[in-house]
Amino acid sequence: MAKNESSVHCSFCNRTKREVEFMISGINAFICESCVDQAKIIVDEHLKSEKENNNTKKPKVILLKPSEIKARLDEYVIGQDEAKKILSVAVYNHYKRLNQKVEEDIEIEKSNIILVGETGTGKTLLARTIAKLLNVPFCIADATVLTEAGYVGEDVESILSRLLQASDYNVEAAEQGIVFIDEVDKIARKSDNPSLTRDVSGEGVQQALLKLLEGSIVNVPPQGGRKHPDQKMIQVNTKNILFICGGAFDGINRIIARRVNTNTLGFSNSAKEFQGNKENILQYIIPTDIRGFGLIPELIGRFPVLTYLDNLNEPTLRRILTEPKNALIRQYVKLFEMDGVKLSFTKEAIDFIVEKTLTYKLGARGLRSICEAILSDAMFEIPSEEKVKELKVDFNYANEKFSRAKISHLKVA
Repeated sequence: MAKNESSVHCSFCNRTKREVEFMISGINAFICESCVDQAKIIVDEHLKSEKENNNTKKPKVILLKPSEIKARLDEYVIGQDEAKKILSVAVYNHYKRLNQKVEEDIEIEKSNIILVGETGTGKTLLARTIAKLLNVPFCIADATVLTEAGYVGEDVESILSRLLQASDYNVEAAEQGIVFIDEVDKIARKSDNPSLTRDVSGEGVQQALLKLLEGSIVNVPPQGGRKHPDQKMIQVNTKNILFICGGAFDGINRIIARRVNTNTLGFSNSAKEFQGNKENILQYIIPTDIRGFGLIPELIGRFPVLTYLDNLNEPTLRRILTEPKNALIRQYVKLFEMDGVKLSFTKEAIDFIVEKTLTYKLGARGLRSICEAILSDAMFEIPSEEKVKELKVDFNYANEKFSRAKISHLKVA
């Protein structure tokens, strides 16, 4: 036995079996526990180095044709064909621009986009879906918390901090990402009249955004928050970052109506067309209307693409509820399936959900609120009741459960 122990050597450090705690044997080799530990350290350092190298590599953008982008959007977003078409072209042209050779004489400019539409019509969903399709970093920033530098609130550079976090601090990846600035209408100029106090959360933010939108090298605090002298900054070039802004622009309908109705003398086709399409007045929006709402001309000029989203009607809401890959009905069916329960909805129940969503003017997000009110009791009780294997939601069930929910007591706008 002693002879065997002294004849077994570690293939890496050459120590015998007597000199180590234990020896792992292979087909034609041996390794001791010390060499195993050392090998693990080497592997960890190699993997860490590989990760750091990958974070400096420029990720490959999956560039689809405009028709392909729209076709993929159709799988997740119902309706809004005009917005999808304009978005697809703008995004395609933007990422084609990234592949342009530097030495060419003609320099293609960015196609930043403004989306105008009521809440719940799909502005954020469109931007997020496009970013996912193209395999680029994506972040959502809320314009309502932004203020001028030096005032309470967040600096505009905090937007890029979120993009860096979304790209795992890969600067090159972040520099070709997509930023969605929500509630951009909330930073509109408060008044055309001069004031003794500065408009630090309105026009001040618009002025601060100009350098980001145009394309410049910006010093970004990596963890967000306020800048201070001792903080290490990351330099980000915004030249190739696509900015998409969305807002409800509440009241812009009146601005559009006033502009279109002033042109009623003579034979005006647009005025006649407008009279027949008052419900979809946003289709007549132009940059002048955005300026009249309170965005400064310098900012509008940096958003060459302007499009609108239609209000959601009954057929569209019904399709949103049932057709997309991640449709709300499918999500609830999956949730109940995890508890071994088969969930189904009758046509009358679906019509009831759509009708209540339209009544309370909640948009597509309202579908979820109505469904939660109807299914809340079932989701609470059924996991504890093993005998229940099927739940069928019909009109009577939906009406009874909804009438007990607090949301049913809201005043209709």
